[in-house]
Amino acid sequence: MADSATFLRACGLSELEEDTPKRVELDGTPVSVVQTEGEVFAIHDICSHANVSLSEGEVEDCQIECWLHGSAFDLRTGKPSGLPATRPVPVYPVKIEGDDVLVSLSQES
Repeated sequence: MADSATFLRACGLSELEEDTPKRVELDGTPVSVVQTEGEVFAIHDICSHANVSLSEGEVEDCQIECWLHGSAFDLRTGKPSGLPATRPVPVYPVKIEGDDVLVSLSQES
């Protein structure tokens, strides 16, 4: 299915700073793009526990932390690693073409 997915340009690879989330909006969907540990990830930018932007949080050990209540979400799976969040957030496929970071809104998980 990923082959037929539509990828949209989220940002330039050169715009990303290591472990610093960048909030973008793709077709009205808020997405946090993160470069960490040599990879680029795209995760839904709204915490599943509270209506808070995850891109305002810290990134560590391939997780993004919600600054409000401290729940952290795995950038690979979207699964929370601790309370108060209990529901995962969507993660999205990423492709790099030249300096373009491309994200598909079809969910990986």
